[in-house]
Amino acid sequence: MLNIALFGPPGAGKGTQAKKIVEKYNLAHLSTGDMIRKEIADGTELGRMAEGIINRGELLSDEFVVALIENRIAHLKDVDGFLFDGFPRTVAQAEKLDQMLSKSGTPLNGLISIDVPHDELMRRMLQRAKIEGRADDNEEVIENRFREYRAKTLPVADHYKAQGKCFDVDGFGSVDDVFATIATILESIK
Repeated sequence: MLNIALFGPPGAGKGTQAKKIVEKYNLAHLSTGDMIRKEIADGTELGRMAEGIINRGELLSDEFVVALIENRIAHLKDVDGFLFDGFPRTVAQAEKLDQMLSKSGTPLNGLISIDVPHDELMRRMLQRAKIEGRADDNEEVIENRFREYRAKTLPVADHYKAQGKCFDVDGFGSVDDVFATIATILESIK
């Protein structure tokens, strides 16, 4: 099994790269953002609860996100591994992920950390807001998301660096160039 996490600030291109990785390696794509947006679109109680938190640019609780991931993993079969997109976002989530995967005997192979300069991230996210009409992509909310990322999520990279499982990728190139770099890393760790 190949278990990897895509990591990086909002707008780094995790979703774009995830599609290419899932296709090439037959991984189950576990995108917490997609799962939560579906709950919101379906008008579920879970979705209504999450919507207010997300629209402020804040992170959902570790318990909420871990339960969402655990439930999804339990229902997936016939895959060659998991691609975690948007998870883990805190060190507590990373520790819980490590525990979940260790129990199944298939630990996380690596964390792919996509790095993009701040100005480019802001440009991408404002462009995405125009195209997709996402309420959580306006300048004030975006800046709050960056603050949350730096304070709560960035330490996750250190957690996996200490295990020798964090791989940095320059996300400023073309989609295909970034994917080629990621694929080279994945071939070396699978």
